Amino acid sequence: MKVKKLDSHDRLLSFQKEADLVSQGCDDCFKRNPLSLALQAESPYIYIFAHPRSVGLDEKLNMITKGMYKRIEDCPDKILLWQPRLTKPTPQENSYLFRATSFSDILEVCWILPPREMWDQYGPGKMLHSEIVTWSIDQFLNNFKELSSKFKDDLPDDKIRMIYLKLEKELKTSKSPMQDSLEAFLSSLDSPDSSQEGSYGESSLE
Repeated sequence: MKVKKLDSHDRLLSFQKEADLVSQGCDDCFKRNPLSLALQAESPYIYIFAHPRSVGLDEKLNMITKGMYKRIEDCPDKILLWQPRLTKPTPQENSYLFRATSFSDILEVCWILPPREMWDQYGPGKMLHSEIVTWSIDQFLNNFKELSSKFKDDLPDDKIRMIYLKLEKELKTSKSPMQDSLEAFLSSLDSPDSSQEGSYGESSLE
């Protein structure tokens, strides 16, 4: 089937818009998120993990109540959840992972994995071709163990546990609104590779 130029152009614009949203969301999580800043004060690095999820009707109504949008039609159908964390999550489709040196401008892409049904659109010669996406897909399919492996200078699990327990104590003292999110993470400390390390930021995907 021949691709219409207008359809091709629209997909390219959509891809560029999403790339801008990911870049901005990652920067906000790294430089402005309170938990991210607290983790950076305790660790020489942090991971920044993002994955999209659908927005329910109740959430859309809450967005309108907060004045974020005027009409239900204006609310996003999906949002990106951003998680600052110290452990490397298990690679999964439709997710992004970055590793940043604390309080610096050094940020490394660990993987960018689109939804599986879109993978063929990022290959060589395709309109949305991306070397990092192609590499991420290849690693996911053919070198999953290496893609999943932690960095050599990642903190040991017991040190990570100590950092989170310290932050929990500090947050209890300050009565921070992050307390509930951090407690949810602490309940899953027995599974250090879990991607459910808490969701501490979001950006819309419209």
